[in-house]
Amino acid sequence: MASILIGLILMIAALMAALMLWTRYLGRDVEKLVPQAGQVRPVPGGAIHHVDLGPRDAPAVVLIHGLSGQLQHFTYGVTALLEQEFRVIALDRPGCGYSTRDSDDRAALPEQARMIWALLDDLQVAKPVLVGHSLGGAVALAMALDRPEQAGALALISPLTHPQTEEAGAFNGLAVTSPLMRRVIGHTIAVPAAQRTAAKVLEEVFRPEACPEDFLARGGGALGLRPKGFISASADFVAANAGIGAQQARYAEGLKTPGGVLFGAADAVLDPAHHGATMEGFGLSAETLPDRGHMLPITAPADCADFIRRMAARAS
Repeated sequence: MASILIGLILMIAALMAALMLWTRYLGRDVEKLVPQAGQVRPVPGGAIHHVDLGPRDAPAVVLIHGLSGQLQHFTYGVTALLEQEFRVIALDRPGCGYSTRDSDDRAALPEQARMIWALLDDLQVAKPVLVGHSLGGAVALAMALDRPEQAGALALISPLTHPQTEEAGAFNGLAVTSPLMRRVIGHTIAVPAAQRTAAKVLEEVFRPEACPEDFLARGGGALGLRPKGFISASADFVAANAGIGAQQARYAEGLKTPGGVLFGAADAVLDPAHHGATMEGFGLSAETLPDRGHMLPITAPADCADFIRRMAARAS
């Protein structure tokens, strides 16, 4: 009996080792396809990869991407439309892309807000326009709640603002609460599974619009096909679900920053009425783009840039 048990343990260990090697093989070219774009600066709790574009003495715009994303969601098209008139800082959120964080606890919305503010302090950025897409919108709101006197304006694009009653199928498998299990899954089955399902997931996230053919490279999507991509996305997903309710409760008293919300009217990931129109009750305007989906920074960069300019004009 003991020999059977030992043999079973050895078989499981061998399988796990094989899966880890296969995962490493599948992800070997990802960072060549999407190389580091900017500088990495240490902040308390980790380090943040960012690009800093445009005149240093111009009003600052800070671009914060969503779940399982990276700064290339904005450098794909938005930054080039803004960098002549603004100082544009696009960043990988803590733990995402080429940024790092010390632990999964740093995925909490207030922790991400503090880490990004620390970067902006280091860069001597004053009164920035905080642009957040999807989960990045929740982080931008956390930043405005954390330092209302330092946030110039909010430009929220398809943002997560309230607790979700129903999750999009694209996020199935991310609700792993154990940091250890996240790493076991991330370094074994997550990458092969992601490569098999990537086309279907991207179709759902972009619906009703088409995912551009160059999204994996130019849009940085390939960086999600790494163990780190799954681990960070899972921690972000769990932390956002756990924290967005408490954050919502602070809007009435704590949200002092002017700005607005932009949604695609046909968003298949976050409901524009639930996450957009509701924010009018807290002082933000809400508008929609007909026939557009969730990934507006990729599919509608000119509309996003125009929206950001108009919100910047409201800066306090």
